[in-house]
Amino acid sequence: MTADIDRDGARNCFVCGPDNPHGMHVQFRMEGEYCRAEFTPPAHLCGFDGITHGGILFSLLDDVMANWLFLQGERAYTGKCEVRYREPAEIGDALLLESNLIKRRGSTAEMAGRILRAADSTVVAEATARFVILAA
Repeated sequence: MTADIDRDGARNCFVCGPDNPHGMHVQFRMEGEYCRAEFTPPAHLCGFDGITHGGILFSLLDDVMANWLFLQGERAYTGKCEVRYREPAEIGDALLLESNLIKRRGSTAEMAGRILRAADSTVVAEATARFVILAA
């Protein structure tokens, strides 16, 4: 499945919305059991000098996990998320995003997400989250 799906209702998402002029325009795709994407943070997403803002990293993690569900045809919102920042991501570092389902129970899904530095596969940040799936 590719990012060419109908993004109705999410076209202005700050992370993945194609119509948001100030967004990051990340394009998510499914590869087997994983949702994946790439992103290189530009200078305007800086927190501490030269380092990508932690809130941006959180947003990327949240969206890669939510898009795992979205690309399965389900809409969900984040109920709870725990993030572990492991290494700084410098502005301009190519990053790899990935997520997978840990467990599904009724209307909730437990997800895992990771951001890796593309150059050396170092884990920059990781998260686990519980998503509440909206009824169709």
